[in-house]
Amino acid sequence: MGRVLLAPMEGLADHALREVLTRIGGYDAAVTEFVRVSGSLLPVRSFLRVSPELLQQGRTRAGTPVIVQLLGSDPGCMAENAARLARLAPPGIDLNFGCPARTVNRHGGGAMLLAAPDQLFRIAEAVRRAVPSTLPVSAKMRLGVGDTSRALDCALALEAGGVGSLVVHARTKADGYKPPAHWEWVARIRDGVHLPVTANGEVWTADDHARCRSVSGSDDVMIGRGAVADPFLARRIRARRAGVALPPDRRADWLELRPHLADYWQAVLGRVEARHAPGRLKQWLTHLARTFVEAEVLLRAIRHAQAVSEVTPALDAAGVSVRREAA
Repeated sequence: MGRVLLAPMEGLADHALREVLTRIGGYDAAVTEFVRVSGSLLPVRSFLRVSPELLQQGRTRAGTPVIVQLLGSDPGCMAENAARLARLAPPGIDLNFGCPARTVNRHGGGAMLLAAPDQLFRIAEAVRRAVPSTLPVSAKMRLGVGDTSRALDCALALEAGGVGSLVVHARTKADGYKPPAHWEWVARIRDGVHLPVTANGEVWTADDHARCRSVSGSDDVMIGRGAVADPFLARRIRARRAGVALPPDRRADWLELRPHLADYWQAVLGRVEARHAPGRLKQWLTHLARTFVEAEVLLRAIRHAQAVSEVTPALDAAGVSVRREAA
């Protein structure tokens, strides 16, 4: 059975959400939000802030390995920081060549590097040489900046640089997150390299997962926004692969999700300033509303809430029991 991976999602899939999603289950591994490397050797706390799992052998409490992702464009600086990160014993290091955000791209990072396969090679090679040979180094890329003309060149450059596996988000930077995902391009890249290639993009249901595997030819699939919108998706994919294709019971799923939602709120309160906490909860509920009408109702109830004291009673009223000290 192929692996199901939880995607890195900047500003969304943080430690608190990884804890919930991996506890619900179905994931073989997760990748963190990126650690930005921009010209200096980062202190250890920078890596721990993005991946507190490093303090527990690089795993979530459910035991899911968490690979730490680095983003940067300078080979020497990336190598230096990768070496420091390696001393914290992560399960793996991933290199980000897929982020389409303007704040990242205007500094030549993320998906913009796909215009320069030679630079991809230099970064990958420098990082691979800087860390122990036993530490897995992977990369995540899109199909290109504005078109797919250099997609295979980029994949080959990363392979030549020494990455051991590749995740392909089957869209260009210009595509952003607009459907469709071009899974057929993942198949072309798989045919051109000798690396394990994981498909990523536009997997919202177990049916999508099956089609993605069929079109891309990849056994392994990485799930992003679909996992945030439906926390039971990975578990349902595994059930389907095992021949137990039961239709989702959204009401039962919501009842099971409620204590996890309470745990998420507690974790957010412990990680961010109180004034930012309601926004983080609203963000996840916005995604959950795609799957659960109850999440939409709860989101409406707290839409204008600015303080923690306004949110906790609404959660209680929705059956999301929160410890009183959180209020």
